[in-house]
Amino acid sequence: MIAIVSGLPRSGTSLMMQMLAAGGMTILADGERRADADNPKGYLEWERIKQLPKEPALIAEAEGKVVKVISQLLLSLPADHEYRVIFMQRPLPEVMASQDEMLRRRGTYDPKVDTSAVISAFRDHLYEVHVRLNSQPNVKVLRLPYHDVLREPKATAEKIAQFLGVVLNTDAMAGQVDDTLYRQRQKQQEHA
Repeated sequence: MIAIVSGLPRSGTSLMMQMLAAGGMTILADGERRADADNPKGYLEWERIKQLPKEPALIAEAEGKVVKVISQLLLSLPADHEYRVIFMQRPLPEVMASQDEMLRRRGTYDPKVDTSAVISAFRDHLYEVHVRLNSQPNVKVLRLPYHDVLREPKATAEKIAQFLGVVLNTDAMAGQVDDTLYRQRQKQQEHA
């Protein structure tokens, strides 16, 4: 079984990877993308996963581990493995606010970008991904709302352990949730 953490960018995937690492799972990551102001606890990514569409067999390296896979790449998962996908869900206005803030820090923010078009594209993409995952008999999906993880970290950790069918240190997992890193809260309320 291969455990996968996925979702849109800025949806809480790094937090989920940190929780799973603290819980005792083996993480497939290379440390190439370092912690920064946007993600001070680190990203826990594996750079090679970006080659999945061209090299689907590389996913075998994640057997018995957990790997972060961006939602777009879920469409390239080969059918010869069993997958447990933890899919992070965060309100799109918060995703956009977090993404915009990250782009501002990097100096690449473009205020002329039509965010309504981006949100529409994200909605279409999420629909496509969920339809595809739901149609695959070798894929089981646990959709986790980001806010539930923040509000109920212990209950979420227990739900994850049950979903994955492994023994995890759920107290250590819950301890990874740091409410001070939830920085787009105000922007989300403004868009609600």
